[in-house]
Amino acid sequence: MKKFLEYAYHNWEWKKFKDANMSIATHALHYWIWAFWWLRAVPNPKNPQEFVLFRLDKHTKRLSLSAKYLWADYTQEFIEEKLREFLVKNKPNTPIYIRPLVYTSDLDISPRLHNVSKDFLLYWLELWDYLSPDWITCWISSYVRQADVSFPLRWKISWAYITSALAKTEAYERWYDEAILMNHAWKVSEGSAMNIFMVRDWVIYTPWVTEDILEWITRDSVIKIARYLWYEVVERPIDKTELFIADEVFMSWTAAKITPVKKIEQYALPTNRPIFDDLKKTFDEVIAWNVAEFSDWLTYVKI
Repeated sequence: MKKFLEYAYHNWEWKKFKDANMSIATHALHYWIWAFWWLRAVPNPKNPQEFVLFRLDKHTKRLSLSAKYLWADYTQEFIEEKLREFLVKNKPNTPIYIRPLVYTSDLDISPRLHNVSKDFLLYWLELWDYLSPDWITCWISSYVRQADVSFPLRWKISWAYITSALAKTEAYERWYDEAILMNHAWKVSEGSAMNIFMVRDWVIYTPWVTEDILEWITRDSVIKIARYLWYEVVERPIDKTELFIADEVFMSWTAAKITPVKKIEQYALPTNRPIFDDLKKTFDEVIAWNVAEFSDWLTYVKI
């Protein structure tokens, strides 16, 4: 059974997590209308009275912009204030994921965004490895990533996740760890909940943001760290068959950080991954506050 911190923010007030409930008639429950994200927060090993948030400004901006798609107005300042209050109120002592969520909260029917109330909630889950840190196997999904012309994909909006769920379970039923989705142009888009990178001849490639991907903050972090290490990073369309002959393939996400891919369908990939190893080492050092160039990515909150 998963553990939760004692207090959650719900319906404009702090309350016990067990009391943060909603009606089965809630609008968002019936029409999947909500925006959300995860935020990694870990204790400061140098000061047990502090927690460290990774790229807080980017996370609060993303949720604020995502909420606009729902016709909801939550400023970065409001979201950050509640995040800080959350840590102070709960005083966690282990690494956690914080989950903020904006949703349509009316007890009403009719799929719409106008004339319907919105709410903001906040709770916590224990930090865990979403994927194996050692390696994963991937299946090219028969499900196609939705197109931006249908609805906004670049931010974390709930509507997109039915395709992710179908693709993830399809891969699981075939004894693979993760799915890779193509877009409507039959170019590589992303995983069920993470971005994908490919290495060929010492160059790192990843799909454009216009390939119907989610603009993950971890993706942006990986690109910036790679360029800091003087690797060439190219954003362009990627064909499925390129992945089969790549020197390295890896995926990134908040919970997974970065994870190497060992096999894609029946194609085994090289086990020597010098660029991934270099990126992983530096990424972990950044999170551990050991890279001065990225110190502004970390926000310290006294609890």
